[in-house]
Order: sequence, then C-alpha cells, then structure tokens
Amino acid sequence: MSDNASRIDESRNFRPVAIAILTVSDTRTKGNDTSGDTLAERIVKAGHRLVDRAILRDEVSLITAKLNSWISDPTIDVIITTGGTGITGRDVTPEAFNQVIEKQIEGFGELFRMLSYQKIGTSTMQSRAIGGVAHGTYLFALPGSPGAVKDGWDDILRWQLDSRHRPCNLVELMPRLNESVSA
Repeated sequence: MSDNASRIDESRNFRPVAIAILTVSDTRTKGNDTSGDTLAERIVKAGHRLVDRAILRDEVSLITAKLNSWISDPTIDVIITTGGTGITGRDVTPEAFNQVIEKQIEGFGELFRMLSYQKIGTSTMQSRAIGGVAHGTYLFALPGSPGAVKDGWDDILRWQLDSRHRPCNLVELMPRLNESVSA
C-alpha cells in the first residue's frame, strides 16, 4: 500500500469531480492521442466524470480560448492538459495558462518534477508542468508523454482529487475557490 493509499479515509464519501481533458499537440489526432487516452482511462477508473475532451494545436490563442470556455462552464471542476509543456519554440501551454489562471499552485509543478526526477533523472528539468486556479476551476498542465501523464495522475492528481484523502485534498476546497477578501 502506497503512502497516499493509506491516507484514504474510507469512512468519508467519495465525491466525483467533472474533468475536461485538452491535448495540446501539432501532431496528435483522436486516433493517436495515447496520452489523452491514458488520462481519460484513469479519470474514469478513479470514479470521476470525463465531461469533455479536445485536441488543439500549440497556439496560445487557441489554448486560452478553450481554457476560458471550459473555465466559464459551471459543470467543469477541473481541466487537465497534456502536451506543450516543454521548452521548444512550439511549447506554449504554460504561457496560455499564465493568461487565464488567477492563482498558481506552485507545489504542483515542483512535486511533479520531484517525482519525475526519480524516474527520468535530470531530464525532468525540461518540464514546465504547472497548476493553477481560475474562477473556481482547477487547471493542471502535464507533459505530453504517456509516462508523464501516468506520473501526474497516479502520483498526484488521483489523490488530491479524491475527497477522502487526508489530511487534506483539493476537492474539499472547491466550495471556497471563489471567495474573495473584502477590501
């Protein structure tokens, strides 16, 4: 039993969240989107609802438009992207995220790279995985390889999107994401 598995409080009810997946790639199609397929399978297996899925080219304007569309949809709780987080000229997912997120979840990228380092060593420095919150919606950008998607979901998101995870989880914060501080 992994450390995270031992942190599941079975006396609490599991609350499924509604998740949309965006694959960012100039070359992926519905027929060869192995990373998107891997993520979709894991989301459904964990008991969550896959409510939408899309594939877009590595273009900031296209990505931000889709993210904003999903962020404004009250039926979507979480957006997970795969692809476009590298350091080449066409990798622009973090730039798109930075245009829409209100608060960055720094720990997500840090934790992803720490866990990834254990598997791929220093090559993990090429990942710009990022997490954030926008208008009450969680956003997470994962690299585009099936291995990275497995790492991000299996080692982080699976647990933080489980309402039974202790001592805390992202699901229990959802009702408070739109709170604002009075001036």
